[in-house]
Amino acid sequence: MLIIFFVTFLIGMVSLYFYNQYQFRKTELAYPPKGDFVEVDGIKLHFLSKGNGKPVVFLHGGVLSSEDFSDVIELAAEVGYKAIAFDRPGYGHSERPSNEKVTPITQAKLIHNALKKLNITEPIILVGHSWSGTMVMSYALQFPKDVEGLVTLGGAMYKEGYPAEHGDTLSELVTTPILGDLIMNTLLATPLGKSMGKETTKATFLPETPPAGYEEKLLALWGRPTQFKANREDTLAFPLTSMQISPRYKEIEVPTVIVVGENDPFGTIKMAERLKKDLPNSKMVILPNVGHMIPENHPEKVLEAIEQLAKMK
Repeated sequence: MLIIFFVTFLIGMVSLYFYNQYQFRKTELAYPPKGDFVEVDGIKLHFLSKGNGKPVVFLHGGVLSSEDFSDVIELAAEVGYKAIAFDRPGYGHSERPSNEKVTPITQAKLIHNALKKLNITEPIILVGHSWSGTMVMSYALQFPKDVEGLVTLGGAMYKEGYPAEHGDTLSELVTTPILGDLIMNTLLATPLGKSMGKETTKATFLPETPPAGYEEKLLALWGRPTQFKANREDTLAFPLTSMQISPRYKEIEVPTVIVVGENDPFGTIKMAERLKKDLPNSKMVILPNVGHMIPENHPEKVLEAIEQLAKMK
C-alpha cells in the first residue's frame, strides 16, 4: 500500500513538473523582450533604452523588471535624456550569474561593466527603486567618478527596518538545494503560487492600485522559478550587504534626491530620513497620498526628482 502511494505521488509530481514547465514557457512567450541585450561577464542583460543626451540609468526593485520604468523612460527621453533601464540579473529577460554569490555589490559591478560595453563613458544619473536603494549606494561607492547624481524611490538602504531584517523562511526554503527547486517547479504555477503572486501585487501597491495588466505580467514573469529564486536570493542578500556598506554612505558626495511615498507601507520613510542625515548633499521629498510603487503610478514625479539634481550642484 505504501509503495502504491509513493509511486502515485511520484507520478503526480512528475506530471505537475512537466505541466508547470509548459505553463512557464507559455506565459513567458506572452511577454517577450522589448529591448536589447548586452553580454557582460559571461551573461546577457536585457535593457530598454530611448533618447539621446545625458545618460540616466534606472534600476527596478525586487518584483518585476525594467518595464517598471516604461513610462519614466518615455518622459525622460522627451526632455533630452538618454534613458536606460536594465532587467537586473535574473529578472525579466536577464540572465543571472551561477558561479558566484549575487549581491547588490556584484550587481552594481555588472551594470557598470554593461554601461562601458554600451559606450556610456560620461558620468550617469542613477535612479534606484525599492531594493535597488542599496544597489545605487553601492554603485556610487564603487564608482564615484562615474556618477553625477542619485535618486532613490521608496528605497531600502539599511538592514534595520528591512522586512527580512532577521531572515525570511520562504527565501531560505526556496534557496535550499533540491528542496527549493522542487518547491519552485511544482508549486509556482498552481493556484497557490498564483494566489501568492496576486497578494504580492496587492501588498506592494497599497494603498494605491496597480496599472492595468500589471498583475498578469507579474504572474507570468515573477512566477517563473528562475526569477522567483533570484528574488528570494536578493531578499537574503540585502541585510548583510546594507549592514556592510551603510557606514560608508557618508562618503557619497554627489547630489541625491531621496523620494518616498507618504503612505509607503514598508517603512521607507524612516530609511529616507536616516539617509538624509548620512548624505551631505541630499534632499528628501515626501509625496502626499503616494505608496511604494512610485515609478509605475507616478512617473512624472521621478522625472521631477531627476531634474532637481541640477539645482543641487
